[in-house]
Amino acid sequence: MEIKIKKDLISVLLDKAQNIVEKRNTMPILVNALLEAKDNKLKIYATDLEVSLTDEVECEIKKEGKVAVDAKNLYSIIRELNQDGLIQLKSKENNWLIIQQGKAIFNIVGKNPEEYPVFPTYHAHHYLTLKPELFRDMIEKSIYSVSNDETRYHLNGVYFEQTKSGKGAQYRMVATDGHRLSLIDRSVEGSDDCKIEKGVIIPRKGLFEIKKLLELNSTDEISIAVDGPQLILKQSSTVLMIRLIEGKYPNFMQLMPKSLKRQVLASKNDLLTSLKRVSLLSNKKSKGVTLSFSNGYMTITSNNPELGDAKEELQVNYNGEDMKIGFNARYLLDILNAIEDDEIKIELNDQLSPGIIRPSKDGDYRCLVMPMRI
Repeated sequence: MEIKIKKDLISVLLDKAQNIVEKRNTMPILVNALLEAKDNKLKIYATDLEVSLTDEVECEIKKEGKVAVDAKNLYSIIRELNQDGLIQLKSKENNWLIIQQGKAIFNIVGKNPEEYPVFPTYHAHHYLTLKPELFRDMIEKSIYSVSNDETRYHLNGVYFEQTKSGKGAQYRMVATDGHRLSLIDRSVEGSDDCKIEKGVIIPRKGLFEIKKLLELNSTDEISIAVDGPQLILKQSSTVLMIRLIEGKYPNFMQLMPKSLKRQVLASKNDLLTSLKRVSLLSNKKSKGVTLSFSNGYMTITSNNPELGDAKEELQVNYNGEDMKIGFNARYLLDILNAIEDDEIKIELNDQLSPGIIRPSKDGDYRCLVMPMRI
């Protein structure tokens, strides 16, 4: 392989592969990305066998071919080269790769491209077209509730399903770790060629890669499809293939309370900043804080015998009976950070029942939080 390429083009390719290739992989070959020069394009392949990416950019090819190289090492070198001037990449017979720009020459160890694992393929024909900001918003409003408990593997991802079909089809994302649950519904206008017959569980790492891709390119529409055991996402020349989590997702609608008799309207920013302050003196492990409600006021308190205690009062819209309830402050902060609205609604029954927190004007985004014993 021998090519010449612009720095910004190859940098974009390698940047997309950085989080997919991992140093701590059981298969050493997977810290490498596979580069292939063909038909005036440089194509990259990166995989950890769960998340796979392909992409391509234009280049000037002198000799077609392919080579597997350490993706992070190559990215570090390319990043330090000058913006002006083409970069030359040339593979040698021993699979080493020469990187040259002007008088700077690097020789890095490569791998035999034939050792690279067989890359996954897909056969999906019908795709759902989405605006990138909508899909990214759904991910950001759910992913923080994904479980880290690897013994509950089916909770290590976000459940994605279609709830309405036809024009104005509706899609849902749900995540839970058993202590909290995030649920968001969003409508997609236009034709509905892609019907998701049943819900699928998208792993956390795959969602982070989608989110990163959409941050790099926030304008081009995305297309998604479920193809057997994997989710396919396309945007421009980029294709992500994500192996779905097998298993049955719990019946989350059973967890959602049907009616909640106490309602509180509060400023999101006021509550967010107060929680940050008061939680500084909460128990380091449980992060427990107590919310006390009385007519027109919410009082947030924390207590840690080793550190001290804290208390702050907020004005809120509340007209119910006095009550107290304990929550994990970190769970509340995660929810508030995901909400963009200025005003939030807190819905409660009693100190032993879960509460719902949501934007005051968006009933399609709901976050359930289990209480802590005070």
